[in-house]
Amino acid sequence: MTQALRWMGWFWSVLCITLLGGPLLNTVPWLQTFPFTLGTLNGAQTFRLIVEGLGLITLGLVSIHAYRLIPSTSPGFAFVRNLVFPLSTLVILIAADRTIRIAGYPLIDQVGTHFYRIIHATSLVIAGLWITHVWLSNRDALIRFFSASSQPLDTTTRSWADVADDRGSDTAATTSDVGRFAPSVLRNTPSTLGRYKILKELGRGAMGVVYLGKDPTIHRFVAIKTMRLDHVEDQETFQSAKARFFREAESAGRLSHPNIVTIFDAGEEEELGYIAMEFVQGTTLARWSRPPDLLPVDRLLSVLATVADALDYAHQQGVIHRDIKPANIMLTNDNVVKVMDFGIATMTSSLKTSTTVMGTPTYMSPEQIAGKKVDRRSDIFSLGVVLFELLTGRPPFTGNTVPAVLFAIANTPPPRLAELRADLPAAFQSVLDRVLHKNPIHRYHTAGELAATLRSLLTTPVAQRL
Repeated sequence: MTQALRWMGWFWSVLCITLLGGPLLNTVPWLQTFPFTLGTLNGAQTFRLIVEGLGLITLGLVSIHAYRLIPSTSPGFAFVRNLVFPLSTLVILIAADRTIRIAGYPLIDQVGTHFYRIIHATSLVIAGLWITHVWLSNRDALIRFFSASSQPLDTTTRSWADVADDRGSDTAATTSDVGRFAPSVLRNTPSTLGRYKILKELGRGAMGVVYLGKDPTIHRFVAIKTMRLDHVEDQETFQSAKARFFREAESAGRLSHPNIVTIFDAGEEEELGYIAMEFVQGTTLARWSRPPDLLPVDRLLSVLATVADALDYAHQQGVIHRDIKPANIMLTNDNVVKVMDFGIATMTSSLKTSTTVMGTPTYMSPEQIAGKKVDRRSDIFSLGVVLFELLTGRPPFTGNTVPAVLFAIANTPPPRLAELRADLPAAFQSVLDRVLHKNPIHRYHTAGELAATLRSLLTTPVAQRL
């Protein structure tokens, strides 16, 4: 952003020099005896023509750089960026005409005064129409930008899934609802990201802002998660981290499973990275994580077995989720289970320079906390934490601070299930003992094995479970 502002400053500086430089040159006495001439021009005319010609060329080059570096991540900047070329063209036409008329009038005689006037007038009309087109095409962005000035900025940092009411409000909307969305009142909403048109801000999280977008080519609505790519000052580290980010996005984008939210695209727009993914309507399992709204046991086992199947598929493709939690598991309005944010934790961490653990503290595995390399068994542990929480209404590892929670995960055994749910048989405790084992060697070897075990619990007589 700083670099973009610097180039905007250069643009306006060169613009002013181009417009005011000619009259200032007229005040320099020694130019009247400038020894070089061009054609029928005298020395002073030749010098002014060369200087102002170089100024116009410089203005053109600066315009190109300004266009490339001014971000389009806010309506105001997007408008200025789109206006750079037509405005520069108009200024160049006006300045060039003034230069030729004052310093190089003999050149006009060579092409014909009438013909010159026609060409110049036509060029001005085209430049004016260009500016008008840019202004009208960015009208909606300008309305959002100026209407935001009287609105407070949203500074919350909740995740996408947590933006909705924790008691069950929808975290997304169907495509039929899109037409009812009001324009975002947030000043920093971009008008486009890549080929996607931004319709509305959905929420804000630790990695960035989530937008509702539309692919104009195939008229598909998408959820777009964004993150800053300019926080790393070391260029070598930054390039390596960015490359890793796109590798992880590509890996997650290869997943094609009915119970995994699909990643369609990942890209970079100026200093903003983005991931476009499937846009679904539903409610996350966070809605049923506290009494008295716990899911019926049969329903819970079926849902989590489906989640385990989806994880097993992803693990076979070499993709680890790293952030399994109730807020990342959605039940759509069609009762389809959707696991969200595959690879997002890794993508986000790839842009950090410090060594940090990835995921949400309450659901981390002991090896995540220790900063060790994680595999599928880490996801299995996290899913075990989700199972315990949705069965009992509280997570198995708690504390007053994040370090206390992390210490409990690494060192403290979870409460016995019978202390919280006396109506469940011992088979449930056996599953939790294995899935929440501190040592990954003693957990289920695959998520598919866990899925089969959860379904086997469904065969237990209902009277023993409810």
